[in-house]
Amino acid sequence: MKKKSPLVQKYIFVTGGVVSSIGKGLCAASIGALLEARGLKLSMMKFDPYINVDPGTMSPLQHGEVFVTDDGAETDLDLGHYERFTHVKVSRSNNYTTGQIYDAVISKERRGDYLGGTVQVIPHVTDEIKNYIYDTSQGAEVAIIEIGGTIGDIESLPFLEAIRQMRVDCGFENVVFIHVTLVPYIAAAGELKSKPTQHSVKEMRSIGIQPDFLICRSEKPIPSELKSKIGLFCNVKADAVISCPDASTIYEVPLMLHQQKLDDLIVKRLDLKGDTIDLGPWERMVKVIKNPAHIVRIGIVGKYVDLKESYKSLNEALIHGGIANNAKVELVFIDSENLDQNNIKESLQGVHGVLVPGGFGYRGAEGKIIAIQYARENRIPYFGICFGMQLAVIEFARHVAGIVDATSREFSEKTKSSRNYVIDIMTEQRKVTQKGGTMRLGSYACHLATNSLAKKIYGKDIVHERHRHRYEFNNRYREILKKNGMTLAGICEERDLVEMIELPNHPWFVGCQFHPEFKSKPMAPHPLFTSFVESALHQALGKKKPVIKVAPKPLAKNKKITPTGKKAREFFGGR
Repeated sequence: MKKKSPLVQKYIFVTGGVVSSIGKGLCAASIGALLEARGLKLSMMKFDPYINVDPGTMSPLQHGEVFVTDDGAETDLDLGHYERFTHVKVSRSNNYTTGQIYDAVISKERRGDYLGGTVQVIPHVTDEIKNYIYDTSQGAEVAIIEIGGTIGDIESLPFLEAIRQMRVDCGFENVVFIHVTLVPYIAAAGELKSKPTQHSVKEMRSIGIQPDFLICRSEKPIPSELKSKIGLFCNVKADAVISCPDASTIYEVPLMLHQQKLDDLIVKRLDLKGDTIDLGPWERMVKVIKNPAHIVRIGIVGKYVDLKESYKSLNEALIHGGIANNAKVELVFIDSENLDQNNIKESLQGVHGVLVPGGFGYRGAEGKIIAIQYARENRIPYFGICFGMQLAVIEFARHVAGIVDATSREFSEKTKSSRNYVIDIMTEQRKVTQKGGTMRLGSYACHLATNSLAKKIYGKDIVHERHRHRYEFNNRYREILKKNGMTLAGICEERDLVEMIELPNHPWFVGCQFHPEFKSKPMAPHPLFTSFVESALHQALGKKKPVIKVAPKPLAKNKKITPTGKKAREFFGGR
């Protein structure tokens, strides 16, 4: 019997330069998708240089969405890309911040773990970073680690020093550095300019890191002669300079990188033994996005609409629902702070479905309630997620059940005259004073009611979904709301909490206390989003003069996308 070689982890470090939000996370996720398509087992990880312990208390307008894992960690939104593009199941060990690193080091110093030695960035902080990398990489053939921030930022230096050391520790043949940078197009000159990239790589080399590959972001494809110039000045081969122009969909990025043989080059550089790659399912999925048969417009009523990254997973989950229905989902962002009874009809004109996402606080809440009432009364498909479900309960209680002062205890400072908190704070939350990491977080079981729409959509009795909230449906109002026609469609039996509500005499009116968007993938759309978009599509097609004017285009011989998530997954290869 041939003896198997020991597993030696290979490491790919992804850094970014020139500007922030350059697309490091998408590039890391895309590389992961390509390597996974070759049959390689991955781990993926993100280091964030900010001192916050996690992004949970940061404004979405400043940092974007907070992604939640099954084990209840509040993490960077890039971890959502990792899960959407690959089969990697992320947890709290896949995202660390400077705050967490220093907290761990200081705790060790307080315990005396350093035996009275002087605690310094090198080696103590850098060793802590490396230990987290080694622990998270256990069992993987390839570990992809993204370093947040931009080269040149003082906050990133400990992480860069740690990964510099890892090439020495693990060997050149086991470590790859990929630098994502910007090649701006100067319209006045009519040229793509490589100088920012040159300076960014120079900064990397000054701290001892020579990139193996450059992924160059740009408005337009980078011609071969410019690739050669960048390679010459940055000390990399021309074929290791990868052009990554703006794409019509983020799901095109893996195909773009594969076309330039980046995955082949990485496999060769790390001496990996992968399978023959098959991107057929991915290609078919991208064709659906780029050549849909229909168009449907979804109104997202929120207060963080100035930054679309605030609802990143939500936006993507709606696109996934569109893929399952062979439809393009146009997202119409509506600022709830500006909504009132006088402009609601005009504001929702032309949308085929209304969605109120998660959120916190009284600001903009009344505008959302007005939108919910309009969707309910005008039979427009409605989807309320977390805060959106809570506000739907308040709206129903006020305008259907006759509880005119119904509100949430979260709004008690603004609604002092109310005595009817149909949404109340969880018992265990009442003495909580700290904000960070203290909500109901992570995956919980939800038992679906017999004959409910939710059970029909999911096709099962029990589901597990991810949560992030402090307030819940007040059980004291269960009977009066049920009596007035609300269906309590999902219950967390373990804690006797209402998880889902429905209105049966409506085309599609569903609220859920959890965040289903966190578990949706382009080739495995979440069933709630698939069903919601399907209902909105029916709303659009039912008009006398349909908005739908896009002619269907065949995707593959004798195959078509149907409005059911199961068949969509079969079409995409069962993923």
